[in-house]
Amino acid sequence: MTPNVNDWLNEHGDYLYRFALARLRDPHEAEDAVQETMLAAIKGNNFEGDSSARTWLTGILKHKIIDLYRKKIHEQPLSDFTDLDASDSSMDDFFDKSGHWLDKPQTLDMPDNALEQKQFLSVLSDCVDKLPARLATVFLMRDLHETDNEIICNELQATATNVWVMLYRARMGLRKCLEMNWLKD
Repeated sequence: MTPNVNDWLNEHGDYLYRFALARLRDPHEAEDAVQETMLAAIKGNNFEGDSSARTWLTGILKHKIIDLYRKKIHEQPLSDFTDLDASDSSMDDFFDKSGHWLDKPQTLDMPDNALEQKQFLSVLSDCVDKLPARLATVFLMRDLHETDNEIICNELQATATNVWVMLYRARMGLRKCLEMNWLKD
């Protein structure tokens, strides 16, 4: 018996939308991703019941989100790629010429529930938005979606070393932004 797609949408649509929104941070992109997921489920029509419908649909959605990341990467202006040169001075705010911290970062000792607070998540989201698009993509893929490094390298057409550098820069940028906007004295 073929499952009713309307039932899938009614039962899992809100969950899929929240899942997509948490990763894409754009309501329109999240809606599109869920719609593309449902279309792929209808066209593929290969749900065998080995897992729950929600698990199966979430797997399709993950692939749709990765496709959106790919599309964003390929549509980025060339200037976004040139900001990763060795001559990049964006880290000069953190280190002196000998490579030591100018201002040692604060310890991020926050209460356990701080990550659940809307204010923190809002500040974190704003900080991610301030990162260059390519650095934000690497951070989201690696630290939020826990994507394997090999997949990230393939998606971004970058070497493992370059991906690690971008991830480091993203984390340092986020750390600085959080210190300025969340950990104010």
